[in-house]
Amino acid sequence: MEFVTEGWITAHWGGLVWCALALMMGGILKGATGAGGPVVAVPVIALFFDVPTAVSVMVLPNFCTNLLQTISYRSSLPGGAFAWLFAGGGLVGAWLGTVMLAHVAPHILLMMVAIMVLLYVAFRLARPDWTLGRGTADRTVLPAGVLAGVLQGATGLSAPVSITFLNAMRLERVVFAATISLFFLAMTLIQIPTMIWYELLTPVRALASAAALVPLMGAMPLGAWLARRLDKATFDRVILLLLTVIALKLLADIFL
Repeated sequence: MEFVTEGWITAHWGGLVWCALALMMGGILKGATGAGGPVVAVPVIALFFDVPTAVSVMVLPNFCTNLLQTISYRSSLPGGAFAWLFAGGGLVGAWLGTVMLAHVAPHILLMMVAIMVLLYVAFRLARPDWTLGRGTADRTVLPAGVLAGVLQGATGLSAPVSITFLNAMRLERVVFAATISLFFLAMTLIQIPTMIWYELLTPVRALASAAALVPLMGAMPLGAWLARRLDKATFDRVILLLLTVIALKLLADIFL
């Protein structure tokens, strides 16, 4: 969709406001936890526009925020090849997922987004204390990275695999932030050229992606501030409730 030539700004003014609010919420989540910005922003953007637009709009914010966090937390990367295997798997998977994004029907992509969000919420509620041992994690890190990358490339949401996988290891916050930031950064390095090749990241979408940096990065300091003052469990419950409502709305738009 080329929204300048189609009067997009006028037709979608209300949607732009909601998308900006979603980007701010994503920035708060990113600032508070080190990850999760797309979890809030992608479903809302997809709700008002479409999945290719949502994934495209998030690609520059993902690149910039995760580059900064990778640099900031580089000394906290876990020893050995674990983080690099996870990032490498994500890079390969993101390429495969972007190819899917270019060829799969929009309503199927919307359904995938909704299902991924609901699976993420369901798992977080059903198994909040699930723990993954380091030995098992080392053996499964590469396929986990590939699967998460496919989801990121195709739907803009890797959280049902990537964040769940790392959370289950009970990593320290700085180690988690370092590992997930490197993972997301690696995926954007392949997403950007592949999306340009398939004409998914058009000049207009790239401009929208650059504009999305403002509300998302502007809200990250607020997230960091709230993380020091709010109970994490309460914060998580609010986010999970919000995600559930968004996912159900996406499914309603598809089937009703």
